[in-house]
Amino acid sequence: MNRIRLIICAMFILASVSYVQARIDLVTLPERDSVQLTIYNSADITLVRDSRTLTMSKGENTLQFSWANTLIDPTSIEIFANTMADKINIMELSFPPRVKDLGLWRINSEVSGRAPFEINYFTSGISWRAYYIATLSTDEKTMELEGYVRVTNNSGEDYEKAQVRVIVGTINLLEEISALAGRQYPYGSPVTQPPPAPQVRARYEEAVMEAKSQLAGSMDYMDRPKEIIKEGLSEYFLYTIEGRETIPNGWSRRLISLKQGDIPVINFYKYEEEKYGQDVIRFIAFANDKEHKLGDEPLPDGVIKAFRFVDADKYITYIGSDNTRYIPIGEKVELNMGKALDVEVEVKLVNYATKNYQFKNPGNNISGWDEEKTYEVTVSNYRDIPVKVEVTRNLPHQYFELSRKGDFGEYAGIDIDTVRFTLSLPPKAVKKFNYTVTQFEGDRRQGK
Repeated sequence: MNRIRLIICAMFILASVSYVQARIDLVTLPERDSVQLTIYNSADITLVRDSRTLTMSKGENTLQFSWANTLIDPTSIEIFANTMADKINIMELSFPPRVKDLGLWRINSEVSGRAPFEINYFTSGISWRAYYIATLSTDEKTMELEGYVRVTNNSGEDYEKAQVRVIVGTINLLEEISALAGRQYPYGSPVTQPPPAPQVRARYEEAVMEAKSQLAGSMDYMDRPKEIIKEGLSEYFLYTIEGRETIPNGWSRRLISLKQGDIPVINFYKYEEEKYGQDVIRFIAFANDKEHKLGDEPLPDGVIKAFRFVDADKYITYIGSDNTRYIPIGEKVELNMGKALDVEVEVKLVNYATKNYQFKNPGNNISGWDEEKTYEVTVSNYRDIPVKVEVTRNLPHQYFELSRKGDFGEYAGIDIDTVRFTLSLPPKAVKKFNYTVTQFEGDRRQGK
């Protein structure tokens, strides 16, 4: 099992670091009391808050911290005394020359005995992704929605019984944590060990503090009962995932983040040749708001897999899946479920004519005319439930007139050259309608 560790070897330390005296005690880094992982999905960065109880000796103590074979950013490592902070002074963290992946804390204590400490740092290699399972009712008017977070740990470190918090939002870092972790020495050459230029270091620290400021007080949740805590933090949103999980290096864990039933949905179909060819595409629509029993927090982007209950015994059938983008509070969602096999739309050109020719001069070339096209549209519903179908027609330009007859449902102009017919069909029903569009070409566009 990989873990951040203390190497207790006085001779090694004395040989490698001349200023470490024999009178200084090495403090053993014990097992974690608790650990909290706060994982961003917009950057390869995780804030780790590691709580341990250390045994202090009165006077100066040395804590040797090793992060070998991990992706920890050594420039971000910090340690705090959670109690007796006025009696325990964290003097410095130094990086010995010619020794890789090793830091030494000098801690001066006015007391002896056990004291709780918190070690904070950033690491890379831990990621999370959201995905959802939507199950429609038999009449497809409502659905159950379950949200999950899959956390994957490739950081090189095992995290036992970790509380997991994930951040939805974008943070701006000047340097990638993985690049900082991969340096042979935290601040360059082990000979001179020059710190980065003050202005560069200040900008980096400012960006890192931006992340930390959003997470202040996060340890307050460590002892609460299991629940999902969701908070808005400026432009971020913070999910505290229920319970604690052990996530070894190289493993993934699925954690539930959302469960809501009886969400009203609209099940409908779209036909638009320019987008989908001759296929009818099925969609499921809902909104992330109170009316739809959601709206407490934005929904992270991820895959939504949709199913349907087929009978009272709760047998289900697979419908399709879609990759959804980040869904803010109050926004409508349309899930593309792919090609429909039980709803068809057929469009036929049944008449074509040209008329109203216009000439610049008698006997010269034609300068304007009208094109008249009549289409027959047949919409078929082979399902045993009612359906709504949108038939969208794109025209060559904005200069046209349109007449319609038959069972065309609702008609609306979508923009200057696009119209839409919306039909509601009972189970096992067929509807037909015709429309005639007159397009004005050439000089007829101005003088029709």
